[in-house]
Amino acid sequence: MSNPTVELIIDSRYNEINVAGQDAGNQELLSGLIRLHILHHAVEEGLYGHWMIGELARHGYRISPGTLYPMLHGMERKGYLKSSVTGKGRRAPRMYRATAKGRRALAFARERVRELFGELVEGR
Repeated sequence: MSNPTVELIIDSRYNEINVAGQDAGNQELLSGLIRLHILHHAVEEGLYGHWMIGELARHGYRISPGTLYPMLHGMERKGYLKSSVTGKGRRAPRMYRATAKGRRALAFARERVRELFGELVEGR
């Protein structure tokens, strides 16, 4: 049996996530998964916003730059990410990497996700 692709549309005008056929409560839950996905890549190798948009699309999420960048900036303000400019000019790209706080948060979340996965999927 194949898994259906869920198209996730994040609308920056309303600062919310829209998923076809899903109510607002489900959309709110998915925004946490996106943040964990961002944190995972920021820990592993660092990321650029434009690359992250493509990575999320590969997993069935459609997110605009107008939503992703405020999300990245918010995670940076909260101390989970640190960015550095990697070029010159006003619109130089920024590389986002996880801070020590971000790495600890991901380790904590990874254990919780593993436990939840066991209950939801494996019936433990």
